[in-house]
Amino acid sequence: MAQRHRVVIVGGGFGGINAAKALAKANVDVTIVDRTNHHLFQPLLYQVAAGILPEGLIAPAIRSVVGDQRNCQVALAEVQDIDVENRVVIAREPDTGELRLPYDTLVLAAGATHSYFGNEEKFAQYAPGMKTIEDARYLRDGILAKYEMAELETDPAEKKRWLTFAIIGAGPTGVELAGQIAELAHVVLPRDYRHIDTTSTRILLLEGAPAVLPPFDEKLQKWTHDKLTKMGVEIRTNTLAVDMDRSSITVKGPDGSEEIIPCRTRIWAAGVQGSPLARVLAGKLGIDVDRAGRIPVGPDCSVNGRSDIYAVGDIMTLDKLPGVAQVAMQQGKYVGKLVTGRLAGQPAPPPFKYFDKGSMATIGYKAAVAESFGMKMTGVIGFLAWGFIHIMYLVGWGNRFGALYSWLRAMVFSKNRGHRIITFDGAENVAHRGVGGPISKQRLGDNVPVPDAPTELSGMRVSTPDDAS
Repeated sequence: MAQRHRVVIVGGGFGGINAAKALAKANVDVTIVDRTNHHLFQPLLYQVAAGILPEGLIAPAIRSVVGDQRNCQVALAEVQDIDVENRVVIAREPDTGELRLPYDTLVLAAGATHSYFGNEEKFAQYAPGMKTIEDARYLRDGILAKYEMAELETDPAEKKRWLTFAIIGAGPTGVELAGQIAELAHVVLPRDYRHIDTTSTRILLLEGAPAVLPPFDEKLQKWTHDKLTKMGVEIRTNTLAVDMDRSSITVKGPDGSEEIIPCRTRIWAAGVQGSPLARVLAGKLGIDVDRAGRIPVGPDCSVNGRSDIYAVGDIMTLDKLPGVAQVAMQQGKYVGKLVTGRLAGQPAPPPFKYFDKGSMATIGYKAAVAESFGMKMTGVIGFLAWGFIHIMYLVGWGNRFGALYSWLRAMVFSKNRGHRIITFDGAENVAHRGVGGPISKQRLGDNVPVPDAPTELSGMRVSTPDDAS
């Protein structure tokens, strides 16, 4: 019996999931391999960091997302190499065993990671970014722990340092985080503390460009700037972070002068770069990645003109497409349909064309900006549009109702945040390391030797009861 066409998808994000679903009716065996077991809805990740949403509502298990798709299986492993000559993806299992995934078609949808623009060694340990659930949890610990430390502090100068937050980057993520910290400081926390005035929190939003939300319309930029300023956020545009340590950040202003600002919390929201797998694959194919570490693809999302390797989402670069979820979703569907049609003997589809449905960002309760189909919305209208779109893109009606309930509870009825659990150990960690570097910086099993005997995974089963024992 002839073996069915094998499709390996690296990454269970927007691009990978949509590629898998587009292959649901194809005569193929699909394997999604990811280093997490969940499909993360990143646009709402900042709400986990702010204590509004529990992580489970925005991170359903990948197995449940594709559970009804009989030709799809899931493997929890970390991809380390790609053998393009023999068409094998080489990954590491959680127990450090090697997992080999033969493929006939490879879809690389591994997303992106933080970019510190060449300052990784200096900035990464003091200014965590937010790309994973672990990052969001860590930021939540870091933000809340600073108020606990300020409550115990007796030195006024040090108390002020604990209550100063610097966010580097005023794109959607930076704006949303600044707005949420402002709401925590002015709405949620004032009644909880006895020895600090949480409304005295200093929130710095630093942006190297001339305005916040650089990709947005000028009218929306101004509205956002004015709204954040009214919420107590100190916005500095044309300003760069040039140095930082455990208790301060050094910034360079528009006039070229440098200023050292005492602060215990820095959050990085300034840039991203493609997954390291882009460089791995590019090296195997003898091509170059761009400045952001993304691999170039052709009009059909193929890599280096090959019909067996495709890249979608934040890991690829094509026609200056933005690094947003909609690009990954549409490219995933496109590649899935392309492979399905090719195996069915159908003509090749036209080149991929991105349909821009618009952009949006929320600043706080009843305050958001959105531009879609020529319409520009702000305030309550923008907030309702933002809420509707994000609810509809969550996976599963249970998660949608759960998110809606959490929003109503947190922002309308209780004016509280229901997910503010931290521990002494967590507070101690962030207190000793500033906010510290993201937990995910040191991956599980780094430099752990890989056993000689590999595991083959090419059918519909990942393991057997004997394997598990």
